[in-house]
Amino acid sequence: MTKTLKQYQELRDKINAYRYALSVISWDSETEAPAGCFEHRARQIGVLSAELYKFQTARETALIVNRLYKNRNELDPVLKHEIEQFKRSLTKIRKIPMTEFVEYRKLIAVSTKIWEKAKSAADFSLFQPTLEKIVAFRKKFVKYLETKKLKGYDVLLDDFEKGYKTKDYDAFFSVLKAELVPFIKKITARKLEYDDSFLKQSFPIEKQKAFLDYLETVLQYDRTRGLRKESEHPFTSGISTTDVRYTVHYYEDDFTSAIFSAIHELGHAIYEQQVSRELENTMVAGGGSMALHESQSRFYENIIGRSKEFWKQHFPVLKKTFKKELKGVKLRDFHRHINTVKASLIRTEADELTYPIHIMIRYEIEKGLFSGQIEVKDIPAIWNARVKEYLGIDVPNDRLGVLQDIHWASGLFGYFPTYALGSAYAAQIYRTMNKDFNVLKSLKNKNTEEINLWLKNNLHQHGASKEPKALFKAVARGNFQPKYYLRYLIRKYSKIYQLDKQ
Repeated sequence: MTKTLKQYQELRDKINAYRYALSVISWDSETEAPAGCFEHRARQIGVLSAELYKFQTARETALIVNRLYKNRNELDPVLKHEIEQFKRSLTKIRKIPMTEFVEYRKLIAVSTKIWEKAKSAADFSLFQPTLEKIVAFRKKFVKYLETKKLKGYDVLLDDFEKGYKTKDYDAFFSVLKAELVPFIKKITARKLEYDDSFLKQSFPIEKQKAFLDYLETVLQYDRTRGLRKESEHPFTSGISTTDVRYTVHYYEDDFTSAIFSAIHELGHAIYEQQVSRELENTMVAGGGSMALHESQSRFYENIIGRSKEFWKQHFPVLKKTFKKELKGVKLRDFHRHINTVKASLIRTEADELTYPIHIMIRYEIEKGLFSGQIEVKDIPAIWNARVKEYLGIDVPNDRLGVLQDIHWASGLFGYFPTYALGSAYAAQIYRTMNKDFNVLKSLKNKNTEEINLWLKNNLHQHGASKEPKALFKAVARGNFQPKYYLRYLIRKYSKIYQLDKQ
C-alpha cells in the first residue's frame, strides 16, 4: 500500500504539472498573447493535451488508481474521496479516443479567437461552422460517456454539477419562471427615482484600476498569490491555491461594470485562495463544484457588493478616486443605480433580479441542441425570440445577443445552469450565515474578515474534498430549497422599489 501511495503521488504530480502548464498557456492566450500566434499555440496545446491524455489513460495509471480504489476504505476520508473522483474522471477520459480528444482540444484552442472576430463583426455566420464542429464533438463525446443513469444532456450537466440532471433544472427554472417573470414585470412597471446624470461622462480607466486595487484590499485578496489583468470576457483562473488570477474588462463610459466584474471574480478568487493548503497538489484542491463556486462570486457581487451597508463605508473612497466625476453625487443615487432593475441584453451586466432569466434562455437552447430539437444555425433566431418573450426587448445584433458569451466557444455546454443554481445557493448560505452573526452589521463595521473567516471555515477550506450536495447541505444546514432565493429577491427588491409601501 505504501509503495502504491508513493506511485500515486508521483503520478498526481505529473498530471498537475501538465494541467498547470495548460492553464498558464490558456491564461496567456486570453490576456496578452499576440494575435498572430494562436495557430502555433494551438499546436503546442495539442501536443501537451496528447501527452496528458496518454499519461492519464496509460495502463500503469489505471493499475495504480484501481489498487487504491479497491482499498479505499483504508484511506483517510479526503484521499478516499480524491481516489473515487479521480477514478470517475479517468473512466470518462478512457472512453474518448485519443485522436478525437486531441482534435477537439486543438479546435477549442482556436475557436475563442474565431468567436472574438465574429463578436466584433456582430456576425454569427462567421462563428457558425466552428460552433457546429464543437457541438458535433460534444454530442459524440456524450455518446461515449452515457451510462444507465445518465443520457444525453444529463451527461454534460453532471460534468459541471454532480447530482443535477435535466429534471432537477427543469423543476428549478419552472419555479423561477412562475414567480420571477411576473414579479419582474411588476418591478419594471415602476420607475426608481434617482439622479443618474453622473453616468453621462467618461471615467478614466487608470482611476478605475486604482479603485479595484482598493477593493482587493478591502475584500482581502492576497496579491502575493494573485494577479489581475484585462480580457474581453472577465474570468478567474484558479491555477493553484498559491496562483489565483482574475481578469476584468474596462469601459470608460461605465465604471460600475469593472467594479462589479471585479467583486464577482474576487468571490471566485477568494474561494480558491482560502482552500486549505493541505489540499495543495491534490486532485481536490479547487472549488467544491461549479454552483458552489458561483455561489461565492454572486454572494460577494450582490449580497455584499450591492448592499447599502457596504457602500456607506466605501463610497467616500470611490468619490475621492473620481473626485471630479462624482462631485456632488449622493450615496442614495449611487445605491439605487446599482440596484436598478431593467430588462437588458447582456448577461454579465444584467441586474440581480433578471439575471436568472438570462441563464434560463441559455439552458433551454442547450437542452434543445442536445435533444436534437434545435440546430446550430437556428440558435440566433431562437435566442432573439426567447429574449423578447421573457424580457420584452429586441436583440439588435448578434454581438449583443448570441455571441456575447465565450462559453460555447470553449465547449462549455452544461455550465450555464450552475450560474442560476449558484445564485440560489448564495441566498441560502446568506440566510444560514445570518444565524451566526449579522452580516450587514459586519459590513457596516468594515468587518469583511468575519465574513471571509466564516466562509473559509464552513466552505472554502474543504475545496473539492466532499460531495457537492453534501457540502452544500453542511454549509446551509439543510437541503437546497429555491424558496429562500425567491424570498431573498422579492424582499430585497420590494423594499428598494417600495412595493411594501403601496
